Amino acid sequence: MLEEVERWLSSRSWSAADRPLGRLLEAKRQSGRTVSVVLPALDEEATVGAIVTAIRDGLMTDAVPLVDELVVLDSGSTDRTAEVAAAAGAVVVHRDSVLPRIPALPGKGEVLWRSLLATTGDIICFIDADLREFSATFVSGIVGPLLTDPDIHFVKAMYDRPLEAGGGGAGEGSGAGQGDRLAGSEQGGRVTELVARPLLNLHWPQLAGFVQPLGGEYAARRSLLERLPFPVGYGVELGLLVDALHTVGLDALAQVDVGVRKHRHQDGKALGRMAAAIYRTAQLRLTRGHLVRPRLTQFDRGEHGFVPRTTDVDTEERPPMADIPEYAKRRAA
Repeated sequence: MLEEVERWLSSRSWSAADRPLGRLLEAKRQSGRTVSVVLPALDEEATVGAIVTAIRDGLMTDAVPLVDELVVLDSGSTDRTAEVAAAAGAVVVHRDSVLPRIPALPGKGEVLWRSLLATTGDIICFIDADLREFSATFVSGIVGPLLTDPDIHFVKAMYDRPLEAGGGGAGEGSGAGQGDRLAGSEQGGRVTELVARPLLNLHWPQLAGFVQPLGGEYAARRSLLERLPFPVGYGVELGLLVDALHTVGLDALAQVDVGVRKHRHQDGKALGRMAAAIYRTAQLRLTRGHLVRPRLTQFDRGEHGFVPRTTDVDTEERPPMADIPEYAKRRAA
């Protein structure tokens, strides 16, 4: 298995610079493929506008028409996310307006699943809406292999994740506690290194070569995504990666180095909820069974000691979009 991973790393891991924009545009023209970019967003007014602007200015001009559709799919923001995104030039779609007969569930995976019905592109590229100092290379880098190589079906971004000295909450990707954070860079975040990477190495060792298995920046062919179930919450990235492996095989998966990723960090309790959801997603795929107790208890310091706070672990998954009548009708039309 180690030899297979090493072979895959040498043949399916690239840098964004390996495919210049000119080559991508020519491949797109010859193939006739269309590209949709989706930003799932919840209260991201501080960052979403700059991301939309970078994509529109860099990849949606007459000179560089790489992206055909840019959709911000808002999952119930209470700030100015929708207004800022629209002003920057994105098409803004509210989660609840897509497939309204099915009540929406909270979670990122729910938004990504519904985005298949809200977009038209042959290739769909997902970009998190909380990125700072965003470069359009994130999009062109991970879309590139899908345009130039018909055997590639799913591409993840890989990148450096800088750690900034000083305070602030440590999010997925922060490898040190608040009191001992150092400037520098790391590979995966804490949930990646403590939960996802061990799970993948132990149970799906073919996926051991992915640098950022939980990263929110990836692209895939619609023809693949519409066949996959979508965990509604934090487990969506691991679930899609594992299911893509089983559906199209390792050599149809790839990763591209896009440089440096900076984003908003989450606190430790949020990371605990993320870890529980990811473990549940893996457990379901290993056994197709059920958790004995799909809940997670965490603790806050209260006036009279520690106070338990219990939350549900994401246990819902949406079926493949190809099984949804509204989607099939639209695709047939």
